[in-house]
Amino acid sequence: MNPHLNLLQPYPFQRLRDLFQGLTPNPEYCHVNLSIGEPKHTTPAIISEALANNLSGLASYPTTIGVAALREAINQWLQRRYQIPALNIDKAILPVNGSREALFAFAQAVIDNTGSQVPVVISPNPFYQIYEGAAFLAGAQPYFINTTLENDFVMDLTQVPSEVLKRTQLVFVCSPGNPSGKVMNIAAWKTLFELSDQYGFVIASDECYSEIYFDEAQPPVGALQAAHQLGRDFKRIVMFSSLSKRSNVPGMRSGFVAGDEEIVEKFALYRTYHGCAMNPAVQAASIVAWNDEAHVQHNRALYREKFAAVTPRLQTVWPQTQLPDAAFYLWINTEQDDTAVAKQLYQDLNITVLPGSFLAREAHGVNPGQGFIRMALVASNEETIAAAQRIAHFYNQR
Repeated sequence: MNPHLNLLQPYPFQRLRDLFQGLTPNPEYCHVNLSIGEPKHTTPAIISEALANNLSGLASYPTTIGVAALREAINQWLQRRYQIPALNIDKAILPVNGSREALFAFAQAVIDNTGSQVPVVISPNPFYQIYEGAAFLAGAQPYFINTTLENDFVMDLTQVPSEVLKRTQLVFVCSPGNPSGKVMNIAAWKTLFELSDQYGFVIASDECYSEIYFDEAQPPVGALQAAHQLGRDFKRIVMFSSLSKRSNVPGMRSGFVAGDEEIVEKFALYRTYHGCAMNPAVQAASIVAWNDEAHVQHNRALYREKFAAVTPRLQTVWPQTQLPDAAFYLWINTEQDDTAVAKQLYQDLNITVLPGSFLAREAHGVNPGQGFIRMALVASNEETIAAAQRIAHFYNQR
């Protein structure tokens, strides 16, 4: 077996199941699950119908690069959303089966571990655990940058020692961030690009939460958009996007990568052998999804309503609770043991949240998730508001 498998740690939700072992949730309440970032809003009918109407596509093998119509729909969306020039759909855009598998596979294609020094993959901390696993299985060493209130929950690569940056081959960034919802500004992107130019590492920009934000006039800036605004090309920059959160289709497993033509072409070659072509019916439904914005705007409105109702209620318990820049998480500093808070919410109120320490690693002498809990406001308005009311009543009564 691959010895690197021994480096993988249990996924946060396995740790959560272990944490709750032996606990009995309060039967007076219906369960509300706020732990996992799985969208629960209704899948738009136009997408479901497109999927059902194209099942005949199951009779043929799909190609790795997908149909040209899908790549062009993605290209058009990128131009509308980020105000960037048209990309070469044959070289710079590649449909993938969701951003999760693509992020993992990308590291396997990018990392060169044939040299005398162990390559480094930089990741935010807390982080999406795929980043760590992808680094280990590629034979690289993860290097974590703690994102805390002190640095406004944004990675500060200027604090990374030069000897580490010299070995760095890949940097994972996530904006809007998981779990903080923090959006990188142009200055942060500029610093990242300049360091990439200096040290030659590839940037993998995870933008799966980019379409969930609160101000319709201020959508989050993406990697390709930032590069274009700064007057540079897309050298060593690849963005990852997905329909899962944007269009409420997590089970469809549909996304794309786009950016540096040379890197995307080589990644497509890797995927030809990897066997990750997208289902033809899913491709047809994805074209419909990328071409429609009305359902996405409606989706954002639902999240805005929930955040507006939930945030002030939780502030009566945890005053530091703040609306994120974007995404659908509340990253709450409880100033208590986060695992104890999660157990109490589960046992007394039948509410599941994720302890922040499960999303982070101890790095530079601290676990930056310690004391935090992550709430994913993905359930219905009624359930989410009911959960916030339970929490506020429970703690304020005490």
